[in-house]
Amino acid sequence: MREDIAKANVELPVSENLGVPAQSIKIGDVTLSNRLAIHPMEGCDGTVLGEPGDLTFRRYKRLAAGGAGLIWFEACAVVEEGRANGRQLYLNGQTLPSFKSLLDSISGRPYTVLQLTHSGRYSKPSPDAYAIVATDENPYLDPLSNPRRRLISDDELEALEDRYVEAARLAKDAGFDAVDVKACHRYLISELLGAHNRNGKYGGSFENRTRFLLNIIEKIRSSVNIDVTLRLNACDVLPYPYGWGCDADGNPDLKEPLRLMKILSDKGVGLVNLTIGNPYYNPHIGRACDVGPYKAPEHPIESAARMLNIIRELKSAAPSVAVIGTGFSWFREFGGNIAAGCIEKGWIDIAGFGRQSLAYPDFANDILYNGGMVRRKCCVACTKCTELMRFGSMAGCVVRDTATYLPLWREATAGRTMMSNKIATHI
Repeated sequence: MREDIAKANVELPVSENLGVPAQSIKIGDVTLSNRLAIHPMEGCDGTVLGEPGDLTFRRYKRLAAGGAGLIWFEACAVVEEGRANGRQLYLNGQTLPSFKSLLDSISGRPYTVLQLTHSGRYSKPSPDAYAIVATDENPYLDPLSNPRRRLISDDELEALEDRYVEAARLAKDAGFDAVDVKACHRYLISELLGAHNRNGKYGGSFENRTRFLLNIIEKIRSSVNIDVTLRLNACDVLPYPYGWGCDADGNPDLKEPLRLMKILSDKGVGLVNLTIGNPYYNPHIGRACDVGPYKAPEHPIESAARMLNIIRELKSAAPSVAVIGTGFSWFREFGGNIAAGCIEKGWIDIAGFGRQSLAYPDFANDILYNGGMVRRKCCVACTKCTELMRFGSMAGCVVRDTATYLPLWREATAGRTMMSNKIATHI
């Protein structure tokens, strides 16, 4: 691994000291038992009402037993029209008891964060639903999005702020330790951050484009006794004026993300989960891969190193904020070593694993207590979990959780070879 990193001519720390991620860390009034986290990975396996389904319960029981000090629960819609699909979780008064049961069912009680979302241009609660966009035109993303789109108004956005607050109140009642005001991957809030061409009080200037996000954070903090965090795109890798944190060529320009990190720190946000890119447009940017139908234009080490170095830069702008880094799953059994190196060097405070957790839910226990991760248990970065989601099925690891997800894969892909090739070309 060190030789491959040197060959790629990138800066990426590696450490054999796996005692580093085993260290505890204090966030506000809470101490996490270790520095390993589970990223929000959607299973698309809720009920029509938005309750956790049988596979949702199964997944989180396995993750809770896996040893990570923090579980960042998957995207949960704050309104029906903001659901990404008809099985996305949706927390409301009717579904609250099922969320309580979900938390009651997991053991060990790691720190729990619920990701609150409005899927924006990727919202599709029903086949004939309109996607909800923050800008009139985006030549890069529009061709890959639902052609049935409508622009969300300022009045709707203002009312939506209070729906996030209500969802946070319900999350507190359910027993979650924190809520995430999701601002990544070009879902609604993320798209607003890059809404340079939008008119009105939520678009144009930096102050306007960050208004919706910061208003929600302030409203939740002032009215609900729950920690407030966010998963934030450090940059979209989309050309200005169609992206956040980028120049006219689509290269990272972090002046505004750095400015936002300082504001978040000043407002008392103690934890930020950082990522980059758009899984629908440039998935290799934030989710390195070298297996499967999608052909990345660069070596996965380059992708991972770019992301971790950007995260490192944003961490330096807000040293009081605990930062969760990502990009470790592709490294297979060396993921723990890359994570340890990044924590050791101060690039991040906590290492988050996404796809790896679906394939290998007890990866944290192996890092912490068994000398490291085992290759035969690792995610192979084949993207089949994502493809299951794209095909409208329930998502999980086809390779390592075969008994559960291979039948779903076979069902979803039967007669869909041409569609699979089309999706691979465009995502």
